[in-house]
Amino acid sequence: MRLPRALGVFFCLTAASLLAQLASAPAPGAVIAFTLDFPGSMPSHYSIQVDSSGKADYTSGDVKSRASDADNSDDDQPYRYSFTLSPGSRARIFDLAARAHYFSGNINYDKHRVANTGTKTLSYKDAQQNNQAKYNYTANPDVQELTAFFQDLSMMLEFGRRLQFDHHYQKLALDAELKSMEEAEKQGGIVEVQAIAPILQEIVNDPAVVNVSRSRAQRLLGKEGSAR
Repeated sequence: MRLPRALGVFFCLTAASLLAQLASAPAPGAVIAFTLDFPGSMPSHYSIQVDSSGKADYTSGDVKSRASDADNSDDDQPYRYSFTLSPGSRARIFDLAARAHYFSGNINYDKHRVANTGTKTLSYKDAQQNNQAKYNYTANPDVQELTAFFQDLSMMLEFGRRLQFDHHYQKLALDAELKSMEEAEKQGGIVEVQAIAPILQEIVNDPAVVNVSRSRAQRLLGKEGSAR
């Protein structure tokens, strides 16, 4: 029995879509890591590691927080934060890594000198390969997109870091930080709000925090599902 032409086309397109999804799915246990070293910036060093399930770890150091006036300061300690990347962002970074051939070649632009924007390192590791590439600037559009994403993600996580500190030591400083975060959101520089949702929720739930700050935190939580 012959299938109607439209139905046959539908089955072909569905099969092609499934094959494409399987081909782009990250290998089990695969890990992508991004590191930036840029003396003089804040933070001057950070690294983000994401595995194929979306579990992620962030570490930053050499950031002097405003803890100098607080007791029990831990401003000389590296900041570490674990979270889970959204499924869309997880799929996006592994797809970009695949397009960039898992960083197996030279991705640094060396045709002529460019401004120093920090030493960046992208690495990819799974059961079959273990690649690492360093660069200051790259002309590869997929690596450019990955770089921008990880830099925006670091900005979000550093907002979370400062909010945690302010909530613990100086609650009156929360409003200025939350206002800065809202301004960044308006300018399109906000990604993965859900990564720091637990920090924002603690602020919302704390009656010792002034209402205007709690309202800002609640508004940012409301953008959790739409921020990319």
